[in-house]
Amino acid sequence: MSGRLLRLACTAAVAAQAVLAPVPAVAAPEPQRSVAQLLTDLQQIYRQTEQATETYNATAEKLKQQRATVARLDGELARTRLALRDSRTDAGRLARQQYQNSTGLGPYIRLLLARDPQHALDEGHVIGELTRERARAVARLTATEKRRDTLARAARKALDTQLTLAGRQKKQRDAVQAKLGDVERLLASLTPAQLAAVARLEQQGVTEAQRKLTTAGALPADRPASTEGDRAVRYAMDQLGKPYQWGAQGPSAYDCSGLTSQAWEHAGTPIPRTSQEQWKQLKRVPLNELRPGDLVIYFPEATHVAMYVGGGRVVQAPRPGENVKVSPLASYPVLGAVRPDDPLGTRGPV
Repeated sequence: MSGRLLRLACTAAVAAQAVLAPVPAVAAPEPQRSVAQLLTDLQQIYRQTEQATETYNATAEKLKQQRATVARLDGELARTRLALRDSRTDAGRLARQQYQNSTGLGPYIRLLLARDPQHALDEGHVIGELTRERARAVARLTATEKRRDTLARAARKALDTQLTLAGRQKKQRDAVQAKLGDVERLLASLTPAQLAAVARLEQQGVTEAQRKLTTAGALPADRPASTEGDRAVRYAMDQLGKPYQWGAQGPSAYDCSGLTSQAWEHAGTPIPRTSQEQWKQLKRVPLNELRPGDLVIYFPEATHVAMYVGGGRVVQAPRPGENVKVSPLASYPVLGAVRPDDPLGTRGPV
């Protein structure tokens, strides 16, 4: 076969193989999620993020208290050790004085042999007093040693608890950061048109929820704030435009409960750090009795909180990526409301 024909044959064989070779299958495109599903997914991730944030905040608060406990116990232990050293010094001094004032004879023999019976009696009285004082010093020494041992055990236990809380806090911090990463990835996957559509749908939901509260008579008539409530509202409103940051309590950024707790702290009424504890510990009030400064709690798990400012609106640090702002009261599913500056009444569902 000539060289030209051989080349043609080879070319034909290659072409035949190309025709007979199986074509790789193309993966079917992932079904595009609807705007409603995107909004649901985004809201769920935000809710999980805030729940993780409040859990982290609760542990951080416990850790702060535990560090204070460790510092207090360490201080008491140091003072007890100094007292123990002084007690040992006193006990040794009294033992030496008793030895120096004692002849080794019993008090009656000393009295019989003494040239001056009165002096012997006086000397015996001194020795007796030294004996009693030494007994008291030994008792103090024993009690101080027991207190030292008790404090040492308590300090070790408190430190172990602190280390446990620190480890738990690190895991919870990692969980929050993972949830924030989920938010960022979902947002990055959306087109500008999808983002705009999701925002419109979310706003429609808030408007409808607010309308239902108004129709049901659940929104309050305008009421004056208490003196403390007015101070809390003014502080919160001064933070408008500052970014949401998980775990933050100001002054440059806040998370939801960081804003409300700091506002009431500046009003002179300290309240719990987290939304769950605010819901658990503060007096509950019906929505239609709200006054400015009261706190509105959201979601069944009490994982979000905002401050009522009047007119059916709240000021809040909403979520990652947003700033402190004024919103309709029905921005999220409402669980209930609490009043920080009214300690009277029951704590429980209203």
